[in-house]
Amino acid sequence: MMMPPPLRKFALTAHVASSVGLLGAIAAFLALATAGIIRSDDVMVRSAYVAMQLTARFVIVPLAFASLLTGLVQSLGTTWGLLQHYWVLVKLSLTVFATTILLIKMSLISEATRLATLPILPRAELHAIGIQLMVHATGGLCVLLLPLVLSIYKPQGRTRYGWRKHQEQRL
Repeated sequence: MMMPPPLRKFALTAHVASSVGLLGAIAAFLALATAGIIRSDDVMVRSAYVAMQLTARFVIVPLAFASLLTGLVQSLGTTWGLLQHYWVLVKLSLTVFATTILLIKMSLISEATRLATLPILPRAELHAIGIQLMVHATGGLCVLLLPLVLSIYKPQGRTRYGWRKHQEQRL
């Protein structure tokens, strides 16, 4: 079922806003992870890890789900369809993958925050976790840049279902 143009534009705006917001929030998380690793003063290190948890829990996770949900709405309510084009399936797969990894890593983020709030800062443990979080944030940015590129270029290539549906509509 096709969405009427005003609703389609609203859904597209919500999708672009949540997706771009997600990229920005992950970039901010990466900056905090980097600060947690390279800074030497305890206050800055502690603050970075606490801010990372707040950013992940209250910004990144909601934006990841918003991006996923609005992407589904977009694909189901427009001519692109959810199962008709490979690029749409790849975008969906990458977003689901990134969101799943994010949810798995939330416990690591919580552990980093717990360590950062201990009376004596365990620098070695925190540094090891910080490196992991920095690597995952970098990977998340890279993984989520691909759907952005696919959205802009929309490479050709229909799935079997999409090809069949296209042929039916032509007849």
